[in-house]
Amino acid sequence: VQLQASGGGMVETGGSLRLSCDQRGLTFSLFNMGWFRQAPGKEREFVAGLSRSGTYSNYGDSVKGRFTISRDNAKGTVYLQMNSLKPEDTAVYSCAADGAQSRDFVWRTPQSYKYWGQGTLVTVSS
Repeated sequence: VQLQASGGGMVETGGSLRLSCDQRGLTFSLFNMGWFRQAPGKEREFVAGLSRSGTYSNYGDSVKGRFTISRDNAKGTVYLQMNSLKPEDTAVYSCAADGAQSRDFVWRTPQSYKYWGQGTLVTVSS
């Protein structure tokens, strides 16, 4: 199983970026997906999650109203649209998939996810 996040880069405060997470080896529609981020010297933080059906979504408090998670099950890709970016959003962003056979749900803890991809760096300048 491979997950690969892309789309990171450097952007000014107030700007936007769209992250993508592509996968290989999963029957993608069976997996609940999540985005996490980790800034230097900080713990991994839940950013957003989306259930396998796309029915349920959940966001970290710090990104609510600014970020949107979505998925295209036909393409096997999950997206994170990030708007109104702030310097405190600077981090490495990683996507994750939970174990198959779980219920249609959004998990907020890293321990709930089984597969992780390499992250993509997002830098927001002030």
